[in-house]
Amino acid sequence: MKCRHCQTPLDSVFLDLGSAPPSNAFLSAADLNAAETHFPLRLYTCANCHLVQVDELQKHDALFSSDYVYFSSYSRTWLNHAERYVARAVERLALNSRSLVLEVASNDGYLLQYVKARDIPCVGVEPTASTATAARNRGIETLDGFFGERFALNFVATRHPVDLVIANNVLAHVPDLNDFVAGLATVLAPAGVITVEFPHLLQLVAQRQFDTVYHEHFSYFSFHTAQRIFNSHGLRVWDVEELPTHGGSLRLWICHNDAAHGETPAVATLLTKEASAGMLGQDYYHGFQPLADDIKNAFLTFLLDCKRNGKQVVGYGAAAKGNTLLNYAGVRPDLLGYVVDASPHKQGRYLPGSRIPVLTESRIRESRPDFVVILPWNLREEITEQLAYIREWGGKFVTAIPQLTVS
Repeated sequence: MKCRHCQTPLDSVFLDLGSAPPSNAFLSAADLNAAETHFPLRLYTCANCHLVQVDELQKHDALFSSDYVYFSSYSRTWLNHAERYVARAVERLALNSRSLVLEVASNDGYLLQYVKARDIPCVGVEPTASTATAARNRGIETLDGFFGERFALNFVATRHPVDLVIANNVLAHVPDLNDFVAGLATVLAPAGVITVEFPHLLQLVAQRQFDTVYHEHFSYFSFHTAQRIFNSHGLRVWDVEELPTHGGSLRLWICHNDAAHGETPAVATLLTKEASAGMLGQDYYHGFQPLADDIKNAFLTFLLDCKRNGKQVVGYGAAAKGNTLLNYAGVRPDLLGYVVDASPHKQGRYLPGSRIPVLTESRIRESRPDFVVILPWNLREEITEQLAYIREWGGKFVTAIPQLTVS
């Protein structure tokens, strides 16, 4: 295997989580009688550019198929984040009815709905038919397909270059990074801006967020590495923000090299912060495996103790990160009876690998569990507020990362 950015041969393992099915490959009842395909889930670190990456063992279009079940609009936290972003971007870039906004991986229109509400022309690009249909039902123009340089050339030829390109939480999902970033440069107007959001590798390591590793995430970025990738395609990062989303993310503001946007002090500050943490040396990327194993062992010990003591444990949130944790720990329905989720696209199905049933939230009121494990820990505040009623019978909340917490 070679680095998907700089083509350096890879031999340094960052993390090995064994093998697992794709985290969003939910099962129907009929699927329970068939075998599941598991793929190795192993991350490498590039010794040259320090890009952390998984081998592409399953094809991109298989991971993001027509019945893709992740719909962004089912999280109020995420909708609020999108609405705040749109307000900031519109004001900062002075967008108006003569502007054009393009969102790559626009999902179900959760973000572009706020652009459209301001009467700013916008277009989404989305490869999964299920979410694209939901976006169109909101009245948002959505183009089918995977974004890359060819897509960008066709878009510019039939439309015109874009004033704002939004690529939130998609960079990690791209197997061909260079083609994707070349497409961003191609579609961008001379004075236009790209904003990119992705989980920050610095926070992944510091907070031991190994469950954010799954097959859909091909790459994990430091700011240094991301800046290098964009620079190699004639693009310049002129501002960066540290965000709380997904356990700690970055938002990059990017333009063409010769555009007028002045670089903010935040760029140099974050580069210094990463260098001080050791992210420019290979030693930083060693020793993460034992941290993941400690979390797995503590979580499994908790579930086994509950089983021995006759306590009922269930989960909330059929999230991809939860599936990584459950499969690495070998958890099955005997230890976690069911998981509830707000999305009707997941309800009535079964988690991949663990085959734990996904139910509606009403099941929690009916069964009155002793513990509810919050699998999407990044939404802990929203979920604990939503499920505050479990306190009526003495129920408690559990999170496994960055360490086992019962409250």
